[in-house]
Amino acid sequence: MNKAILMGRLTRDPEVRYSSGERSMAIARYTLAVDRGFKRGGDSSEQTADFIPCVAFDKAGEFAERYFRQGMRVLISGRIQTGSYTNKEGQKVYTTEVIIETQEFADSKGASDGAGSYQTSTRPSPASASTDGFMNIPDGVDDEGLPFN
Repeated sequence: MNKAILMGRLTRDPEVRYSSGERSMAIARYTLAVDRGFKRGGDSSEQTADFIPCVAFDKAGEFAERYFRQGMRVLISGRIQTGSYTNKEGQKVYTTEVIIETQEFADSKGASDGAGSYQTSTRPSPASASTDGFMNIPDGVDDEGLPFN
């Protein structure tokens, strides 16, 4: 079984490209800074993290492009994929990345601590909640990119 579940903060905004061909597909790449569960040595003030490269395809890639920003804390699950290539100097380079199956926000909108802005023009405001407790999706936002669709 190959399953990875990670929670961390985006080190930068996702980099998104679209594949060419008959069916164009979004390919979003971003790096998660994932805190380690232990500290090296006795210095508890030293932050230790691993920086994990992640790749989201198609609708997940479009979602990351639309809603994810640097500093946001997100939760992802997927599979680890390894590969290799030969660089310009003729040296073999090994790669490891997580191919995302699911991704979601790990913090509420107000819990960003100023790191990474959650405010975009397509995000609904709390005032748009209806009386039944559900939030209305504003005009102009397609619901296909939402994670629960």
